[in-house]
Amino acid sequence: MPESTSYPRRTSRWLAALALTLGASSLMAAELIPFSASYAADMKSIPVNGEANHSLVSNGDGTWTLNFNAGMFVARLTEQSTLKLEDDRVIPLTYKYERRGLGRGRETTQTFDWANKQVTGVHKQDAFSLPTEPGLLDKTTYQLALQRDLMAGKTDMHYRVVDGDNIDDYHFRVTRDRRVTTRAGQFDAVEVERVREPDSKRQTTLWFAKDFNYLLVRLMQTETDGQEYRIMLKEATLDGEPVVGTPVGGGE
Repeated sequence: MPESTSYPRRTSRWLAALALTLGASSLMAAELIPFSASYAADMKSIPVNGEANHSLVSNGDGTWTLNFNAGMFVARLTEQSTLKLEDDRVIPLTYKYERRGLGRGRETTQTFDWANKQVTGVHKQDAFSLPTEPGLLDKTTYQLALQRDLMAGKTDMHYRVVDGDNIDDYHFRVTRDRRVTTRAGQFDAVEVERVREPDSKRQTTLWFAKDFNYLLVRLMQTETDGQEYRIMLKEATLDGEPVVGTPVGGGE
């Protein structure tokens, strides 16, 4: 396939990688902290740059709204979750996903009815209903749980996540500590990999800044066709305060 016609497909994969891995990184052991973060992104061998923005805001009634948007080439993706913290656990309430600009758009909505023990919604225009289970999360709130677990010192993490109209298992593992470079400076980070099937060619590696409430600062994903996607922190604030790493003379 000519490279020009492969842009939309690769852009879709890049957006999916961002949506799956960018998280609300501003957490303390017993509370959530409002934050905003912006990231630069690129795909190896394709001269098109992208960007992503993420924010967590308090609604003033005990609930929070997590917003995410990413754009590249002609595509744009948005996600929004509402959630609450209960007994030190992240509890999803609603989730909405929308993608535009790559052929037909796609939307997914999910409503978590904990009282009646079910998740209802629409995925690819089809209605669905699933039973809830303890600890069930959506595709953004699992990232809050991941970062809280990292702060708690865990090194092997499993999550049950409503992905579209199914419930999937997500598995992550800490691999090492590493100093990484971003546009916001250098950070002492913990390196985390997503654990997939042994024969999977997809690889996802994430780096979280240990001194900034495990803010996601870098990500690299390799797809089955060998295409690499990379994101890097540009700037961020935690509770209104800027996130600034150690100054460096150049990129890594």
